[in-house]
Amino acid sequence: MTDLPGGDFSVADIEAAYVRIFPFIVRTPLLESEALNRLVGARVLVKAENLQKTGSFKFRGACNRTLQIPVEQRPRGIVAFSSGNHALAISAVCASFGMPATIIMPADAPKAKIEGARAYGATVRLYDRRTDDREAIGRESAERTGAVTVPPYDDRQVMAGQGTVGLEIVQQTQAISVKPDFVLAAASGGGLVAGVATAINAYYPQAQLYAVEPKGFDDHARSLAKGEQVANAPGANSICDSLQVVSPGKLTFPVNKRLLTGSLVVDDDEVRRAMRVAFETLKLVVEPGGAVPLAAVLAGKIDVSGKTVALVLSGGNVDPEVFQSALA
Repeated sequence: MTDLPGGDFSVADIEAAYVRIFPFIVRTPLLESEALNRLVGARVLVKAENLQKTGSFKFRGACNRTLQIPVEQRPRGIVAFSSGNHALAISAVCASFGMPATIIMPADAPKAKIEGARAYGATVRLYDRRTDDREAIGRESAERTGAVTVPPYDDRQVMAGQGTVGLEIVQQTQAISVKPDFVLAAASGGGLVAGVATAINAYYPQAQLYAVEPKGFDDHARSLAKGEQVANAPGANSICDSLQVVSPGKLTFPVNKRLLTGSLVVDDDEVRRAMRVAFETLKLVVEPGGAVPLAAVLAGKIDVSGKTVALVLSGGNVDPEVFQSALA
């Protein structure tokens, strides 16, 4: 399923995914805070995916892809490579369906995510993200065991599952008779923002759609500007552990190139401020990568004054010491 072109990916894929995964997911709330509205000078609607199962939106895509593995294949399990949230999601879904999971994770991933995957019963293999090829490690494991490889973003069914975040935003804004002027979501490989943009554009074609990335991992911003995939330079560092990829996905980028207005870039201090503001105004614990859309709005990366903006806070799996430093 990973070799399908991104060009024909549509809201129909997302609507089918939603029917499939609805019994298994949390329909996360769309929150609003008057204090946050005053701070931003706009109406801010926050999609709290940090409250999703396993603490991030990744559960949606993992669930949608896993449910389409034939029953007779499931005992062979799944292999996945992830810095954390996809690892947790695959581990949890496999545990639910009695399937083995092997997760290839960077050694510097947050301890909470490594230990979380193991707690679900997954076999975790650690690698050095500077020197090792995670996809080669995963490929070897899959070939040896016969497991299905489920990538974190470059898969049509994973993208469709993530797109149900956008579909719920549509449903929830329709329920309060509001049309967002802007919708922002984080981008690593681009699966979440591609899915969200596809769903939003189908119902609110007037909305401006933005990816948000951490400084040093702004591959979408540069790729969109150039019109083709551009890789990040090696050696960059960011507090946003979940958003560190080499380049946009092969399937996700054509979708994002077609639908996104642009991609906004935030630095670590702006992210820490957003984590603190989310806690103070919404009482939410948000991980660095999940807070980047709020960081972009708080830092004035785009002018949303007097408008309605929907933000996807995509995850809440943060080590305590990182969260404490943000609050301080």
